[in-house]
Amino acid sequence: MARVLGDGMTQTAAERAKALAQNLVEILSSYEEELIVLEQEAPAAGQLRRAVGMSIAEACYLITDQVFSRPEWAPPADGSTRSAD
Repeated sequence: MARVLGDGMTQTAAERAKALAQNLVEILSSYEEELIVLEQEAPAAGQLRRAVGMSIAEACYLITDQVFSRPEWAPPADGSTRSAD
């Protein structure tokens, strides 16, 4: 049976999401390299290169996020404040 993580995602779903994110990084990395070269010839390609770069960064974040939950250092979603002990 799959273990449910803090955000409702199961362990197997989290592993599948990481695998998909790794595949995405591998695919997009080669496109980003080509877009870097293209950007030198056509500066308008820079926007697309940046978008691909941001997608790679988001996928890397997903891969390295161990728990798929909001980190302790993040501000509360409801806007309230926490006091230090």
